[in-house]
Amino acid sequence: MDTEVLIVGAGPVGLNLAIELGRRGIRTVIVERKSEPAFLPKMERCNARTMEIFRRMGIVEEVRAAGLREDVPMDVFVVLSLNQPPLLRLPYPSVKEARLDYRATNDGTAPCEPYQLISQYSLEPVLAKIAGRYPSVTQRWSTEFVTLAQDPQGVDVTLKNADGSTQKVRAAYVVGCDGGVSPVRHEIGIKLRGEANLMGLRQALFKCDELFDKIPIGNGPTRGRHYHVADDKATFMIMQDSTKHWSLHATVDTDEEMKKQFEQTVGVPVKYEMISCAPWRQNLLVADGYQRDRVFLAGDAVHLVIPTGGLGMNSGCGDAIDLGWKLAAVLRGWGGPKLLASYEFERRQIGDRNVGASRYASQGRRKWRSMWKPNIRDNTPEGQQTREVLTMIADIEQRKTNEMIGAELGYRYVDSPVICDIPGGPEHLFREYIPNTWPGSRLPNVWLSDGAPIQDRIPDGYTILRLGKTKADTSGLDKALKSYGAPVSTIDIPDQVAREVYGFDVILLRPDLHIVWRGNNAPEDIADVAARATGH
Repeated sequence: MDTEVLIVGAGPVGLNLAIELGRRGIRTVIVERKSEPAFLPKMERCNARTMEIFRRMGIVEEVRAAGLREDVPMDVFVVLSLNQPPLLRLPYPSVKEARLDYRATNDGTAPCEPYQLISQYSLEPVLAKIAGRYPSVTQRWSTEFVTLAQDPQGVDVTLKNADGSTQKVRAAYVVGCDGGVSPVRHEIGIKLRGEANLMGLRQALFKCDELFDKIPIGNGPTRGRHYHVADDKATFMIMQDSTKHWSLHATVDTDEEMKKQFEQTVGVPVKYEMISCAPWRQNLLVADGYQRDRVFLAGDAVHLVIPTGGLGMNSGCGDAIDLGWKLAAVLRGWGGPKLLASYEFERRQIGDRNVGASRYASQGRRKWRSMWKPNIRDNTPEGQQTREVLTMIADIEQRKTNEMIGAELGYRYVDSPVICDIPGGPEHLFREYIPNTWPGSRLPNVWLSDGAPIQDRIPDGYTILRLGKTKADTSGLDKALKSYGAPVSTIDIPDQVAREVYGFDVILLRPDLHIVWRGNNAPEDIADVAARATGH
């Protein structure tokens, strides 16, 4: 093999996967047809679960340093323009405030890390730099995927270099992280299905150094991140992480009209530059499959959502982490034949669920926007009524977009072949997170007596958590897992708060902090639990 894993696409998902594989010493080549990360506005927020993942990868502070500073609130506004009092303000805490709130909450409902506003064009260079630190990871920019052919032992990939020449690279596995049009997905004959072309918009990126300081709404130094304009063009302005760049979405036909929309939205004269402008369409699509033999897909290649709810890139990050440790396990010889097969089983149900969450959020936004009438700016009783009705509906419906903590933290792998699932289970909620230790769920975070989050105590590999000073003998489970060559640690957590939140004495965790099994004593069939957990 020229490499163990070849990743096509160096966006956030592909780079996340490269880092995860690099951490585990897996020989990885990541190819990208662009010469460098593009300065285009795409995703603009890493949610709490993604930031937890970055923390476990040891890169959370580097990501935060490249994003919005921690003291800026994340407020969301519905406005007529920025020089008029807002119709609605939905306050959301800054990273600094959220961190204090989370630390004061110790019932498992709060994540270990707050969200982070960071533009994709800021995130990608950071991830590329981090990936470059791993000797086993090779980045090849200006390199385009052409075709592939696979056999039972590996995959032959044809690549095109910047000079037009082609070469073949043989890899044990290939992962297409190459976006919604995904040449890799087309090559292996997998289709996207669902609702396509729901709405056509334009997206523009503006540079305006003075706007952040001029915005009169938000009570002095407080500023917001999202500004929804109550109009008939779905106008929506987003503050980017620098506070100097702003992206704008609107249903207009030309680039020149986007400049007019920006000026009307701001409402006061400012100096600005339109850096880019391009059309895009809203889609709610999920792939028929996430895998064909030795070729896998992740991120937008397998799920396309409307950005409402912020579940696009963040879902892709979850894909990368799930697939990364499983690829490493199989390549290092201890992962069984069902481990890689479980990737599609687990992540496709999350992709489908997050498409549903995005649909739910976008329907809420469409509902309040449908209250718009041409008289909304009129200084008349009828105009006042239009504003009041739209505001009342937006106060309910717009929250669906901004409050997705259930979808972020509460996703659970149901009936996974590598989880010791049991019938039933908690309801899947989009907007509310209820901590639980049902098999397949993410381990809720609690703060230990020394102030550390429990997630920081859990090493890589499988972890047997022994809670509440239990006397249960878990040595047999430890030996059974190690008999496959799997990395295993046993950790005693005597803190009573952990035992109360988790509700059991013993919990078996996977490397991604999802729960394999739970009980008050060692499993009755230790061999079965160990075999299932490792894919055997």
